[in-house]
Amino acid sequence: MPTNTRESGLETLIVDWLVTRNGFEQGANEDYNKDFAIDETRLFRFLEDTQPKQVELLGVRQNELKRTQFLNRLTGEIAKRGVIDVLRNGVKIYPASLVMFYMTPSDKNAAAKVLFEKNIFSVTRQLMYSKDSTKLSLDFCIFVNGLPVITCELKNQLTKQDVEDAVYQYKTDRNPKELLFQFKRCMVHFAVDDARIKFCTKLDGKVSWFLPFDKGYNDGAGKRHHDGLFVEADFHKNGACRNH
Repeated sequence: MPTNTRESGLETLIVDWLVTRNGFEQGANEDYNKDFAIDETRLFRFLEDTQPKQVELLGVRQNELKRTQFLNRLTGEIAKRGVIDVLRNGVKIYPASLVMFYMTPSDKNAAAKVLFEKNIFSVTRQLMYSKDSTKLSLDFCIFVNGLPVITCELKNQLTKQDVEDAVYQYKTDRNPKELLFQFKRCMVHFAVDDARIKFCTKLDGKVSWFLPFDKGYNDGAGKRHHDGLFVEADFHKNGACRNH
């Protein structure tokens, strides 16, 4: 089988690594609710699997209005507190109190380990994120329990584009007014090529500030991965959100 040296080949390599080696699910655009910038399918599956009584109190299963009210309130909490705080501390939406992420358990806490394993880590390729510009897509987005935490734009130097082109794409083609790209909605936005990674925590058009994310290899060329990539981002399931 010939090697795919295009941008899509790098995308496939990263997504396959997340799914086959790190326990991520692969999402689809049909799961994504553009009105609230969430993977609605996995959000409600996580809540119903881990906190069915709280979900019952909210009435979101039986009543579409209450479902929409809940999503509006959750979106407001993320806008106000940021997705990291929501994942760490949950949300209180009368009359329910919801855990949004189960933290890494201690070795001796079997019950906490069971709950931690119910967290849903997922990645969606070519995410159609925009309500108004329906043809726009993002290379991929990573979600934790349905909440977006990382966006990523990829370039491949074999196609004469590199990390700076990905940075330029974020600055010029990714509207920071789009819900997914608004401040606090995600933890970080990554610009990636096959040698370098840069990141930005607040997209702001042409003044967006991207910093190097790789620690350096061969005089700053990136951190070499065993398969020839330069990869610094550790998306491993057991470490997600722990150090943020």
